[in-house]
Amino acid sequence: MAGRINDDDVKAVRDAVPIDAVVSEYLQLRNAGGGNLKGLCPFHDEKSPSFQVSPSKGLFHCFGCQEGGDTIAFVMKIDHLSFSETVERLAAKAGITLRYEEGGYNPGHQRGERIRLVEAHKAAAQFYADQLGGAEAEIGRKFLAERGFDQAAAEHFGVGYSPAGWDHLTRFLRGKGFSDKELILSGLSQDGRRGPIDRFRGRLMWPIRDVGGEVVGFGARKLRDDDNGPKYLNTPETPIYKKSQVLYGIDLAKKDIAKVSRAVVVEGYTDVMACHLAGVTTAIATCGTAFGGDHIKILRRLLMDNGSARVIFTFDGDAAGQKAALRAFEDDQKFAAETYIAIAPDGMDPCELRLAKGDQAVAELVEPRTPLFEFALRQIVNRYDLETPAGRAAALDEAAPIVARIKNIASQHEVAVQLAGMLGILDTQFVVKRVAQIARWSRDRGGRGPAPADRNRQAAPPMQAPAAQAGPALNLRSPAHRTERELLKLALQRPELVSPAFDAYGIDEFTAPPYAAVRQCIQDAGGATGAPADYLAAVREAAPNDTVRALVTELAVEAIFAKTVDENYAGDQLVTVRLRAVDRRIRDIQGTLARLGANGDPERLAAVQNELWVLTQYGQSLRNNGAAAL
Repeated sequence: MAGRINDDDVKAVRDAVPIDAVVSEYLQLRNAGGGNLKGLCPFHDEKSPSFQVSPSKGLFHCFGCQEGGDTIAFVMKIDHLSFSETVERLAAKAGITLRYEEGGYNPGHQRGERIRLVEAHKAAAQFYADQLGGAEAEIGRKFLAERGFDQAAAEHFGVGYSPAGWDHLTRFLRGKGFSDKELILSGLSQDGRRGPIDRFRGRLMWPIRDVGGEVVGFGARKLRDDDNGPKYLNTPETPIYKKSQVLYGIDLAKKDIAKVSRAVVVEGYTDVMACHLAGVTTAIATCGTAFGGDHIKILRRLLMDNGSARVIFTFDGDAAGQKAALRAFEDDQKFAAETYIAIAPDGMDPCELRLAKGDQAVAELVEPRTPLFEFALRQIVNRYDLETPAGRAAALDEAAPIVARIKNIASQHEVAVQLAGMLGILDTQFVVKRVAQIARWSRDRGGRGPAPADRNRQAAPPMQAPAAQAGPALNLRSPAHRTERELLKLALQRPELVSPAFDAYGIDEFTAPPYAAVRQCIQDAGGATGAPADYLAAVREAAPNDTVRALVTELAVEAIFAKTVDENYAGDQLVTVRLRAVDRRIRDIQGTLARLGANGDPERLAAVQNELWVLTQYGQSLRNNGAAAL
C-alpha cells in the first residue's frame, strides 16, 4: 500500500500552482489593493465580496465565513477531496511526479476515489469522441449535420458516440485498469445479468464538465426509433456528478461570463453549441433539471453581482418553456444581476433559430429585451378576466407580492406603475401603496430571505474573537485592537520592517486574547527576525487549533491600511503598542501605590516607586523619540 506523499513534493506542488490561478477556475477575482484579489466566497452566500486571495503568500481567507488556507486547502474544501487526492490532482496539473514515503510511486488503482472517477470519465470522453468517426456513428454525424454542426464543432464541444453493443466502453475501461466497482460507481456502467454493461449505448454523447474543466458526467441523446429509453439520458447522481450543481458549457463560457458580466441560460446541449458558434460564448444550460439555487451560486461567483451584470434566459416559447421561465423567476431575487427572458417570436430555440435565420438572429435573440419580472407578471395577469373588478383585484393580489420582491426601491415603484397599467387600474398610487405595504410586511417578517439568526450572522462584524480564546470579542473600533492588528499584519506580511524589535514584545502587550495567541504562534515559529521562505507556513503550523490558524491566515491576507508601508509606519505601530503597554503598567503601579499607602513596607514602597519612575521616563522617551527609543 502506498504511503504518505513526500513532504518536499507537497511543498513543490504548493509552490508550483499559483493560488489565484486555481481559485479563478471557480469564481471571478478582482483587484482588492495591496496585491490582493477579491471575489464572492464559494463557501457561503454573500452579496458583496469578502473572499480575498493573496497570490504572493499563496493564501486565501474569507472575512465572512472565516474559511482560509493555502491552495491545497482551497481545493480540498471546494471539491470535497482528501489531502492526498488534492495534492495528486494539483501535481498532475503542474506536471510533478510524486514520491511516496512507503512503497515507491503510487499505482493508479490506489489513488483517491474522486480522482479515479474523473480519470474514468476523461478516458470515456476520449473513447466516445473516437467512436464518432466510425461507420456505426453515421446516424450521429447526420443528427449533428442536420442541426448545423460540422466535425470541427463536434471536436470543440467533445461530442462523441456510444457504440450500440452491450459492453464496449466497459471492456475499454477495464483495459485501462479500472475496476468493475469503479465503473458502477462512476455511472458509466450498470449491473447486467453477467456483470457490468455500458449505461449509454447507441447514443450521441455530450461530456459534461465542472467549472474546473473536469469531465464529471455525460448527456446522451437517443438516435434510433428502437431505443426504448428517454430522449435524453444523463449520468445518474454519483460522488462527482450532482445534476443540480453542474451547468453544461460552464467550462467554455466562464471566462467570457466574468469578462462581460453576462450569462445566457438555454435549455439544451445543442442550444449551447448553437449560441457559442453564433458568437454568444456566455451560453450555458442545465443538465436534465430545472435552473435552481445551486446554479445561481455558480453564476454569482462569476458575475460578481455588479450593477451591470445580466442573466438572460432563452426558454422555448411553448407552455413548458413558459413554465420553466416562471420557475426560474422564483429564484430571481437571489441574483443581484438583472434577469431577462428572450423568446423568439415564432417560438424557436437557439439551435432552430440558427438553422433557419443564421448566427446574427441568435446574437439578436439574446440581447436583453423583456425583464423576467415583467414576463412573470404578464403570465399572471393573462390568467384573469381584467374586464371585471373582481378579476383585476385577484390579479393584483397575486402579482403585487412579486413586485414587492424587487430589491431596488426605485425599480419597485416603476414596476408597480407598470402593473397598474397592465391591470387597467387608473388609480396608480393605490397599486404603488399596495406593493409598498407588502414589501414592508415582508421585510418586517424576514420575507423570503435568510432566517433572523442567519441575518444576524451575516451582519456581524467580519472579525470576532475566535471561540477557542478566552476574553472579550475583538472590537475594531478600539484603537488598541486596531493597532495590535496592524502590528501583527506587519509581523506576518513584512517581518523585516518590525524585527528585531517585535520579537522582544511580550505576549501580554497584546490586549486581545486572539491577538496574543497569534503573537505566541510567531514566537513558537522562531520569531520574525530573519524570517525564512516558509515563515508563514511555520507560523500557521504553530497554531494550537484551527481557529487560531484561521486568524493567522486572515491577518496574513488582509491588506495593511497604510498607503505607504515602510519603516516609519511600522515604527509607529511598534511604538503605539509598546506605549499603551507602558501606560497600562503605569496605571497598575499607581493603583498598587494607592493600596500600599504611606505606611506600607518601605522596601516594597521604594521598589514600586522606582519602577514607576523608570516606566514614566521610558514612556516619555517613546513619545519624544518614537521608534528610536525601543
